[in-house]
Amino acid sequence: MTEAVDVVEHEPGCPLDRFGGWLESAGVRVRVVRPYAGDPVPSQPGAGLIVLGGQMNAYDDGVAPWLPAVRSLLAAAVQDGTPTLGICLGAQLLAVACGGRVDVGAAPGRESGVVDVHWRAEADGDPLVGGLPEPFPGPSMHADAVAELPPGAVWLASSALYPHQAFRVGAAAWGVQFHPEVSEPTFAGWADELPDVDAGPVVRELASRDAEVVAAGLELAARFARIVATAPAVRR
Repeated sequence: MTEAVDVVEHEPGCPLDRFGGWLESAGVRVRVVRPYAGDPVPSQPGAGLIVLGGQMNAYDDGVAPWLPAVRSLLAAAVQDGTPTLGICLGAQLLAVACGGRVDVGAAPGRESGVVDVHWRAEADGDPLVGGLPEPFPGPSMHADAVAELPPGAVWLASSALYPHQAFRVGAAAWGVQFHPEVSEPTFAGWADELPDVDAGPVVRELASRDAEVVAAGLELAARFARIVATAPAVRR
């Protein structure tokens, strides 16, 4: 049996969601690691690595004591060239793990709803994001943001509110600030929990744009699956 892609889930309300079925359909086996429930964070990634979002911030080691291990895992994945995708908090953890910086409670304020993500010229030819829809419909619900990219990172996309919407570190580690994996029920749960979000309008926006959100997210998942399938095995 092929080695699985490790998926780090930080809390029950922020799951792999639609990506689970999409990756399975593309032939990718996943192993979900739930450190909040006592699962140990591996020291090395498997065939690939996905780090999901969560309400804690990228420096919140007191609230989520497994975060140092996740940052170390991300750094190891970058070093090994393991296909990696960090989503929202996962992208912020990837940036911090590789020498970047995150603003907690960033000055522009919360970015919520379906955000139009615009690709930069550097995204042309990128194996994960090159040629994806422009603009990319990115469901978002974040107040923290990557303020400084890691040294040597490739800046791939921006939005009207936050510049660092997508980036690549090394050969095969990507961070995206938006949530290509999210379904309407999960998104509605986030909106309902946040006092600074008017849940009705942002959930209706996702519902009205769901067909394009699904099409774009499915293509991104399929590309990530192909990258995992064609990546050379790492000797450890």
